Amino acid sequence: MGLGAVCGSAVPGGTVFAGAALAAEPRTENRKDPTRASGLPIPRFVTVRVGEVNLRSGPNGSYPIEWVFRRKDMPVEIIQEFDTWRRIRDWEGAEGWVHQSALSGRRGVLIVGQTRTVHEAPRSDSPVAARAEPGVIGSLKKCRDDWCEVELKGYRGWMKRADFWGTYAGERIE
Repeated sequence: MGLGAVCGSAVPGGTVFAGAALAAEPRTENRKDPTRASGLPIPRFVTVRVGEVNLRSGPNGSYPIEWVFRRKDMPVEIIQEFDTWRRIRDWEGAEGWVHQSALSGRRGVLIVGQTRTVHEAPRSDSPVAARAEPGVIGSLKKCRDDWCEVELKGYRGWMKRADFWGTYAGERIE
């Protein structure tokens, strides 16, 4: 939702404006739009910086806590921004607002589905470097085509992009 001047429009924070009071507020080139706070692409993947993060129902510390994430380095997707708050979504679809300081720009992976194979090279016929159980979290190093280089608990190798959560189809990461 934007900060438009539409009669009865709502803005993050729970305030509903009746009438066109916002229309009179001048919009200048220098004023920062809080709904595009970082200027970075949305959606995008990041990781949780700390071991415990409260997900709130709105972009402010006074909103109720809906969820608590307890896994440092877990990849999450930023789907909306407002000022210093980010609305994130996890691999299961849980969403909530967190302060930007709880997130890191590092990229991560979360193994999903079943036990997955980590290869020494980006080919299905290359030797196996490791096997990763569902729920294992690691770091994303780079991606080319359908293969990504990952590091999982000290093991480094290549995985099919479809075997983990934390990247978009076709996304190239160097």
